[in-house]
Amino acid sequence: MALAAGDRVGPYEIVDKIGAGGMGSVWRARDTRLKRTVAIKVGHERFSERTKREAHALAALNHPHICQLYDVGETPEGADFLVMEYVEGETLAERVARGALPIEQAVRLGEEMAEALQEAHRRGIVHRDLKPGNIMLTKGGAKLLDFGLVRVAASAAGADGSTVTAVTAPGAVVGTLQYMAPEQLEGKDADARSDVFALGAVLYELVTGRRAFDGESQASVISAIMTGRPRGVREVQPAAPEGMERVIETCLAKDPDARWQSARDVGLALSLVHDEAAPAAKKAGWGERAAWAAALLVVAALVWFAASRMSKAGGSGLLPVRASLLPPAGWYFERANFAVSPDGTRLAFVGVGADGKRKLWIRPLAAAGAQQFDGTEGAAFPFWSPDSRQVAFFAGGKLKAIETATATTRTICDAPLGRGGGAWSTKGTIVFTPENVGPLARVAAAGGAPSAATRLPRPGSAQSHRWPVFLPDGDHFLFLADWSSPQDKPGNGLYVGSLSGGEQEWISAEIEGNVLLTGKRLLYTRDRSLRMRMFDVARLQWQGEEQSVLEQEVLHHAGFARSAFSVSQNGVLVFQSLADSASRLTWLDASGKESGAIPEFGYDQPRLSPDGRKVAALADEAGNGRLYVRVYDLERGRSMRLSSEGREESPAWSRDGQRVTYSTQDGQAWSLAETPVNAPSPRVLWRGAAMRHFDYSPKGELLMTDFSRGGPRVRLYMPDGKEVLSFGERAGAEARFSPDGEWIAYTGYGAVFAETVAPPVVRVPISIGYGTQPVWARDGKTIYYVTAERKLMAAAFDARTRTAGTPRLVAQTRIIEPAYVGTQYDVAADGRILINSIPLSAPAPLTLVTGWLRE
Repeated sequence: MALAAGDRVGPYEIVDKIGAGGMGSVWRARDTRLKRTVAIKVGHERFSERTKREAHALAALNHPHICQLYDVGETPEGADFLVMEYVEGETLAERVARGALPIEQAVRLGEEMAEALQEAHRRGIVHRDLKPGNIMLTKGGAKLLDFGLVRVAASAAGADGSTVTAVTAPGAVVGTLQYMAPEQLEGKDADARSDVFALGAVLYELVTGRRAFDGESQASVISAIMTGRPRGVREVQPAAPEGMERVIETCLAKDPDARWQSARDVGLALSLVHDEAAPAAKKAGWGERAAWAAALLVVAALVWFAASRMSKAGGSGLLPVRASLLPPAGWYFERANFAVSPDGTRLAFVGVGADGKRKLWIRPLAAAGAQQFDGTEGAAFPFWSPDSRQVAFFAGGKLKAIETATATTRTICDAPLGRGGGAWSTKGTIVFTPENVGPLARVAAAGGAPSAATRLPRPGSAQSHRWPVFLPDGDHFLFLADWSSPQDKPGNGLYVGSLSGGEQEWISAEIEGNVLLTGKRLLYTRDRSLRMRMFDVARLQWQGEEQSVLEQEVLHHAGFARSAFSVSQNGVLVFQSLADSASRLTWLDASGKESGAIPEFGYDQPRLSPDGRKVAALADEAGNGRLYVRVYDLERGRSMRLSSEGREESPAWSRDGQRVTYSTQDGQAWSLAETPVNAPSPRVLWRGAAMRHFDYSPKGELLMTDFSRGGPRVRLYMPDGKEVLSFGERAGAEARFSPDGEWIAYTGYGAVFAETVAPPVVRVPISIGYGTQPVWARDGKTIYYVTAERKLMAAAFDARTRTAGTPRLVAQTRIIEPAYVGTQYDVAADGRILINSIPLSAPAPLTLVTGWLRE
């Protein structure tokens, strides 16, 4: 498209031309509305729908080292354009043309680029074309440009003839040749590790002043990338630190599994090199850390040293270090499902495979590999024996244990729903959560019949006791009480129980999740920040003031009241980061294939409005674990908060789409509340015990799961009578009305059923085996549900004949936990499915922290 100074493109007035290439031209322009300078990129071709969706995702990126995307539009001639932040400075390509950068500057820029890439990868965005020409040097540091947005149908070479671009289809090649990873050249999908390879190539060029891979022809460059090895960094630049060479060599590994597995890993390694590269005057007092810099690049050696050192020194003498622990290839970490051994040498974790099946793995922290154990299918919430030789876990309605040396698995006792974990005493007794509601149970570690370990405050209480932790005497244990009603005094919080009996002592109402003890230090979370406070284990009293360990980093699982951290007795800490583990609302088409996503992260329990134009969902706005109800407008790409407490669950739309109902809690009781969508003004409808999973009938009755009688029961709230009525004696964790209101589909006894609302009651089995999260199609002819392996299934339903068809597989999903934590998907009128899914872009790591006591 021909443009000139003074032309208007929408509200943007063209000033002058910045540059041009095979994909389009870039212009400096003036935003006449906001009175700011912007850069406009006008494409030679129309943007695809996929490109426009990616633009929405990129618009959500707001990072000091990423050029921000402001707007997308169309010129009067029909060409598409992007409006971006105008960045002043020079490109790294221009700077490197004058020679290598000082080592200290190269390291600092590398850290900034790694930080920016990590933020993009966290949001599911892979750059795919990282190179010096796409990195600007500004007064504020590095600025990454051009996140691979414009995809054109024909090949297009850049000014230097180095860019190879094709349609993004299987086997397509996208990127700049000299910086492309081997898997990209083979036409495979680029992921975060491909960007790590490109970052390594850029770092090589910054340090040495020459390209890592070059040649006289494209064929020779491809050969160099696929089979060759660049000259050693220190051969070309003797002043480069040894650690820098190792960072770059690991980035440039041919096999993606042999590289740094995340940009964050690169940044952590570079931070150590930064100390090594600093001038002598700045390194005063850092001699010990600099001496370890090279060794710390090898995580296995680091952890071995950490564990052995802390075993002798009580954890306080080790240097502060953070490192990423990646899941096995083809697997990902189940959220909040891991435990460090008491001696700090091993990590037990639940891995989820491509088929959605969960298994128990154990990884020695002194090695990169992990061992999968047979006979652990469906494993959840592992915890260790005090001698670090056995791991207990829940699977198949049983509490089991595995001897790690022999891989022998045995059943200890029944545990229908071990969703609240367990603890293993030095006296050979295990205390655990057998059900989702009720007291803790105790059983001999050798096996036997369980008995009650704690007491409820009153008969019929719906309190849930969870997450026990033994104190050093092997008799007393801490535990969490949740789901209290106003009659359950003193209510939610942290308590102390005892195997030898006696009164349960209330410790604190401020604790809202699991706790762990290392020495005399009690660790817990508040607003996703890990806190520590001394605890007198003899007097059962707090000592001293609360201290911060990690600020707003730890993933909190609201459905299980569990934060994702574990610590050994000698202070080895592992946690799951919120930033690394955020789920995303993703669209599946009717055939189960991904077809886009909502750009914003952090939503939970999505519900589509009756007209399909909006989504009501929970949102962790500040990343601090407080969940509010928000409504996201799918057409405008905007959202609005409806609730105010930050402890909300289970949003549901009224049939007319004008109101949203949800539950909220204040630590002592739950409330059923509603608010108009267009003018949020929440009001309480009813107050009582834990409740969730709402749905409206055509008559305006509100279906709920009520825990007021000690277990989940499907009940009705009658708006006119302002009371809750029994709805038969049907047990269920989730329930939905059919579109005509004549049936309900619900989860009961580990399976999905459909039942008539009016008597005589007719029950129709829907799932084959385990099923949860039932959702009706908008025409009432299909019922969807999720299996334990995260398979989304659909069964045809005929209300006239009162029969259901054989369930069919819709998709193997990565939906977040498919059990009793709220319905995590919804079905649109056109058959598309909006599902809360773990992104595929990069394997989310766990984070190892050592030396935090010293800090």
